[in-house]
Amino acid sequence: MSKTILITGASRGFGRLWAEAFLKRGDKVIATARNIETLDDLLEKYGNSVFPVQLDVNNREACFDSVKKAFDHFGAIDVLINNAGYGLFGAVEETSEEEARAQMETNFFGTLWMTQAVLPIMREQKSGHIIQVSSYLGLVTLPVLGLYNASKFAVEGFSETLATEVKDFGINVSLVEPNGFATDWAGASAFQTKSIEAYNPVKEAFQKMATPDIFGNPEATAGAIIKLVDSENPPLRLLLGKIAYPSVKSAYEERLANFEEWKEVSEEAHG
Repeated sequence: MSKTILITGASRGFGRLWAEAFLKRGDKVIATARNIETLDDLLEKYGNSVFPVQLDVNNREACFDSVKKAFDHFGAIDVLINNAGYGLFGAVEETSEEEARAQMETNFFGTLWMTQAVLPIMREQKSGHIIQVSSYLGLVTLPVLGLYNASKFAVEGFSETLATEVKDFGINVSLVEPNGFATDWAGASAFQTKSIEAYNPVKEAFQKMATPDIFGNPEATAGAIIKLVDSENPPLRLLLGKIAYPSVKSAYEERLANFEEWKEVSEEAHG
Protein backbone atom coordinates (compact mmCIF):
# COMPACT_ATOMS: atom_id res chain seq x y z
CA MET A 1 0.00 0.00 0.00
CA SER A 2 1.48 3.34 -1.05
CA LYS A 3 2.21 6.05 1.50
CA THR A 4 2.29 9.83 1.41
CA ILE A 5 5.68 11.00 2.66
CA LEU A 6 6.85 14.55 3.39
CA ILE A 7 10.63 14.99 3.23
CA THR A 8 12.40 18.24 4.11
CA GLY A 9 15.74 19.11 2.56
CA ALA A 10 15.01 16.99 -0.51
CA SER A 11 17.20 18.88 -2.98
CA ARG A 12 20.30 16.77 -2.31
CA GLY A 13 21.95 14.24 -0.01
CA PHE A 14 19.83 11.78 1.94
CA GLY A 15 16.63 13.71 1.27
CA ARG A 16 17.04 13.49 -2.48
CA LEU A 17 18.03 9.82 -2.46
CA TRP A 18 15.17 8.80 -0.21
CA ALA A 19 12.59 10.88 -2.09
CA GLU A 20 13.47 9.13 -5.34
CA ALA A 21 13.50 5.70 -3.67
CA PHE A 22 9.96 6.23 -2.42
CA LEU A 23 8.79 7.59 -5.76
CA LYS A 24 10.27 4.63 -7.63
CA ARG A 25 8.19 2.18 -5.62
CA GLY A 26 4.97 4.15 -6.06
CA ASP A 27 4.69 6.33 -2.98
CA LYS A 28 3.59 9.96 -3.08
CA VAL A 29 6.23 12.44 -1.94
CA ILE A 30 6.02 16.02 -0.78
CA ALA A 31 9.57 17.25 -1.36
CA THR A 32 10.63 20.52 0.24
CA ALA A 33 13.65 22.61 -0.67
CA ARG A 34 14.73 26.22 -0.39
CA ASN A 35 15.05 26.24 -4.19
CA ILE A 36 12.37 24.05 -5.75
CA GLU A 37 13.99 24.31 -9.19
CA THR A 38 16.35 21.61 -7.91
CA LEU A 39 13.33 19.29 -7.89
CA ASP A 40 12.27 19.91 -11.51
CA ASP A 41 13.69 16.63 -12.77
CA LEU A 42 11.76 14.66 -10.13
CA LEU A 43 8.58 16.43 -11.17
CA GLU A 44 9.26 15.70 -14.82
CA LYS A 45 9.99 12.02 -14.13
CA TYR A 46 7.30 11.21 -11.56
CA GLY A 47 4.58 13.71 -12.42
CA ASN A 48 1.67 13.96 -10.00
CA SER A 49 3.33 11.60 -7.50
CA VAL A 50 5.66 14.37 -6.37
CA PHE A 51 4.59 17.72 -4.92
CA PRO A 52 7.47 20.23 -4.63
CA VAL A 53 7.16 22.85 -1.89
CA GLN A 54 9.51 25.78 -1.36
CA LEU A 55 10.45 25.92 2.32
CA ASP A 56 12.99 27.44 4.69
CA VAL A 57 12.51 25.41 7.88
CA ASN A 58 13.85 28.33 9.95
CA ASN A 59 10.52 30.07 9.33
CA ARG A 60 7.92 28.57 11.69
CA GLU A 61 4.94 30.05 9.83
CA ALA A 62 6.28 28.70 6.53
CA CYS A 63 6.60 25.23 8.10
CA PHE A 64 2.94 25.24 9.09
CA ASP A 65 1.93 26.61 5.68
CA SER A 66 3.91 23.93 3.84
CA VAL A 67 2.32 21.14 5.86
CA LYS A 68 -1.14 22.56 5.15
CA LYS A 69 -0.37 22.78 1.42
CA ALA A 70 0.88 19.20 1.43
CA PHE A 71 -2.19 17.91 3.26
CA ASP A 72 -4.57 19.88 1.04
CA HIS A 73 -2.83 18.49 -2.04
CA PHE A 74 -2.75 14.78 -1.16
CA GLY A 75 -5.34 14.57 1.63
CA ALA A 76 -2.99 12.75 4.02
CA ILE A 77 0.53 12.74 5.43
CA ASP A 78 1.55 9.28 6.56
CA VAL A 79 5.23 9.97 7.19
CA LEU A 80 7.25 13.09 7.96
CA ILE A 81 11.01 12.81 7.46
CA ASN A 82 12.76 15.81 9.01
CA ASN A 83 15.96 15.75 7.01
CA ALA A 84 16.83 19.45 6.55
CA GLY A 85 20.02 20.43 8.35
CA TYR A 86 23.72 21.20 7.96
CA GLY A 87 27.06 20.86 9.74
CA LEU A 88 28.95 23.66 11.46
CA PHE A 89 32.67 22.89 11.81
CA GLY A 90 34.75 24.67 14.41
CA ALA A 91 35.80 24.65 18.05
CA VAL A 92 33.24 25.75 20.63
CA GLU A 93 35.30 28.83 21.54
CA GLU A 94 35.47 29.86 17.90
CA THR A 95 31.71 29.78 17.37
CA SER A 96 30.03 33.18 17.07
CA GLU A 97 26.57 33.90 18.43
CA GLU A 98 25.21 34.17 14.90
CA GLU A 99 26.70 30.80 13.91
CA ALA A 100 25.44 29.07 17.05
CA ARG A 101 21.92 30.42 16.72
CA ALA A 102 21.77 29.60 13.01
CA GLN A 103 22.85 26.01 13.68
CA MET A 104 20.15 25.54 16.30
CA GLU A 105 17.53 27.33 14.19
CA THR A 106 17.86 24.87 11.33
CA ASN A 107 18.82 21.60 12.98
CA PHE A 108 16.70 21.88 16.13
CA PHE A 109 13.97 24.47 15.71
CA GLY A 110 13.28 23.61 12.07
CA THR A 111 12.74 20.00 13.13
CA LEU A 112 10.53 21.13 16.02
CA TRP A 113 8.37 23.41 13.85
CA MET A 114 7.73 20.74 11.22
CA THR A 115 6.93 18.21 13.93
CA GLN A 116 4.45 20.56 15.59
CA ALA A 117 2.87 21.37 12.23
CA VAL A 118 2.19 17.75 11.28
CA LEU A 119 0.97 16.49 14.66
CA PRO A 120 -2.64 17.77 14.43
CA ILE A 121 -3.03 15.98 11.08
CA MET A 122 -1.61 12.72 12.38
CA ARG A 123 -3.71 12.90 15.56
CA GLU A 124 -6.81 13.35 13.44
CA GLN A 125 -5.76 10.43 11.22
CA LYS A 126 -4.97 8.36 14.34
CA SER A 127 -1.81 7.27 12.54
CA GLY A 128 1.54 8.57 11.38
CA HIS A 129 5.28 8.18 11.60
CA ILE A 130 7.66 11.05 12.37
CA ILE A 131 11.26 10.30 11.43
CA GLN A 132 13.90 12.70 12.71
CA VAL A 133 17.21 12.59 10.89
CA SER A 134 19.54 12.99 13.83
CA SER A 135 23.09 11.62 13.90
CA TYR A 136 25.16 9.25 15.93
CA LEU A 137 26.61 12.56 17.11
CA GLY A 138 23.33 13.05 18.94
CA LEU A 139 24.50 10.21 21.21
CA VAL A 140 28.27 10.69 21.27
CA THR A 141 30.49 13.63 20.38
CA LEU A 142 33.44 14.53 18.19
CA PRO A 143 35.68 17.59 18.58
CA VAL A 144 35.27 20.49 16.16
CA LEU A 145 31.53 19.77 15.86
CA GLY A 146 30.35 21.06 19.24
CA LEU A 147 27.31 23.04 18.10
CA TYR A 148 26.29 20.37 15.60
CA ASN A 149 26.55 17.79 18.39
CA ALA A 150 24.44 20.03 20.62
CA SER A 151 21.74 20.49 17.98
CA LYS A 152 21.39 16.74 17.51
CA PHE A 153 21.43 16.02 21.26
CA ALA A 154 18.52 18.50 21.49
CA VAL A 155 16.61 16.73 18.70
CA GLU A 156 17.16 13.42 20.50
CA GLY A 157 15.77 14.79 23.77
CA PHE A 158 12.54 16.29 22.49
CA SER A 159 11.88 13.41 20.10
CA GLU A 160 12.28 10.72 22.76
CA THR A 161 9.86 12.69 24.93
CA LEU A 162 7.47 13.14 22.00
CA ALA A 163 7.38 9.39 21.40
CA THR A 164 5.88 8.86 24.87
CA GLU A 165 3.34 11.65 24.36
CA VAL A 166 1.90 10.56 21.02
CA LYS A 167 2.00 6.77 21.18
CA ASP A 168 -1.65 6.53 22.22
CA PHE A 169 -2.61 8.59 19.15
CA GLY A 170 -1.22 5.88 16.86
CA ILE A 171 1.83 8.00 16.00
CA ASN A 172 5.33 6.51 15.93
CA VAL A 173 8.55 8.50 16.34
CA SER A 174 11.95 7.29 15.11
CA LEU A 175 15.40 8.86 15.32
CA VAL A 176 17.69 7.95 12.42
CA GLU A 177 21.33 8.25 13.52
CA PRO A 178 23.81 7.98 10.63
CA ASN A 179 27.57 8.01 11.02
CA GLY A 180 29.51 9.86 8.33
CA PHE A 181 28.38 9.25 4.74
CA ALA A 182 29.84 10.43 1.45
CA THR A 183 27.31 13.20 0.87
CA ASP A 184 28.18 16.90 0.59
CA TRP A 185 27.29 17.37 4.29
CA ALA A 186 30.96 18.02 5.09
CA GLY A 187 31.53 19.80 1.78
CA ALA A 188 29.37 22.37 0.02
CA SER A 189 26.63 22.14 2.65
CA ALA A 190 28.97 22.79 5.59
CA PHE A 191 29.92 26.01 7.35
CA GLN A 192 33.24 26.83 9.05
CA THR A 193 33.94 29.05 12.03
CA LYS A 194 36.72 31.65 12.04
CA SER A 195 39.81 29.79 13.20
CA ILE A 196 41.73 30.31 16.45
CA GLU A 197 45.29 29.03 15.98
CA ALA A 198 45.40 27.29 19.37
CA TYR A 199 42.88 24.70 18.11
CA ASN A 200 44.86 23.73 15.01
CA PRO A 201 46.29 20.54 16.59
CA VAL A 202 42.77 19.35 17.49
CA LYS A 203 41.57 20.04 13.97
CA GLU A 204 44.57 18.30 12.42
CA ALA A 205 43.89 15.20 14.54
CA PHE A 206 40.26 15.31 13.46
CA GLN A 207 41.24 15.53 9.79
CA LYS A 208 43.58 12.54 10.12
CA MET A 209 40.74 10.52 11.65
CA ALA A 210 38.23 11.49 8.94
CA THR A 211 39.71 9.34 6.17
CA PRO A 212 37.53 8.53 3.12
CA ASP A 213 37.25 4.84 4.05
CA ILE A 214 35.15 5.57 7.16
CA PHE A 215 32.33 7.18 5.17
CA GLY A 216 29.36 5.07 4.14
CA ASN A 217 27.69 4.91 0.75
CA PRO A 218 24.59 7.17 0.89
CA GLU A 219 22.72 5.10 -1.71
CA ALA A 220 22.89 2.08 0.59
CA THR A 221 20.72 3.88 3.17
CA ALA A 222 17.59 3.90 0.99
CA GLY A 223 16.74 0.28 1.74
CA ALA A 224 17.06 0.87 5.48
CA ILE A 225 14.75 3.89 5.37
CA ILE A 226 12.15 1.95 3.36
CA LYS A 227 12.26 -0.87 5.93
CA LEU A 228 11.83 1.70 8.72
CA VAL A 229 8.84 3.32 7.02
CA ASP A 230 7.23 -0.07 6.33
CA SER A 231 7.76 -1.45 9.84
CA GLU A 232 4.61 -2.08 11.89
CA ASN A 233 6.62 -1.54 15.05
CA PRO A 234 9.42 0.88 14.14
CA PRO A 235 12.27 1.44 16.61
CA LEU A 236 12.77 4.69 18.47
CA ARG A 237 16.38 4.71 17.26
CA LEU A 238 18.03 3.37 14.12
CA LEU A 239 21.80 3.67 13.69
CA LEU A 240 23.02 3.80 10.09
CA GLY A 241 26.49 2.70 9.06
CA LYS A 242 29.26 0.47 10.43
CA ILE A 243 30.94 3.18 12.52
CA ALA A 244 27.92 4.28 14.56
CA TYR A 245 27.25 1.12 16.58
CA PRO A 246 30.77 0.47 17.95
CA SER A 247 31.24 4.19 18.67
CA VAL A 248 27.99 4.46 20.62
CA LYS A 249 28.54 1.15 22.41
CA SER A 250 32.01 2.20 23.58
CA ALA A 251 30.82 5.63 24.74
CA TYR A 252 27.91 4.18 26.71
CA GLU A 253 30.07 1.56 28.37
CA GLU A 254 32.44 4.34 29.46
CA ARG A 255 29.54 6.39 30.84
CA LEU A 256 28.16 3.47 32.82
CA ALA A 257 31.61 2.77 34.26
CA ASN A 258 31.91 6.42 35.27
CA PHE A 259 28.47 6.39 36.92
CA GLU A 260 29.41 3.24 38.79
CA GLU A 261 32.72 4.70 39.99
CA TRP A 262 30.94 7.75 41.44
CA LYS A 263 27.81 5.92 42.61
CA GLU A 264 28.44 6.43 46.33
CA VAL A 265 28.97 10.16 45.87
CA SER A 266 25.80 10.33 43.79
CA GLU A 267 23.76 8.57 46.48
CA GLU A 268 25.21 10.73 49.26
CA ALA A 269 24.01 13.78 47.35
CA HIS A 270 20.41 12.56 47.69
CA GLY A 271 20.44 13.32 51.41
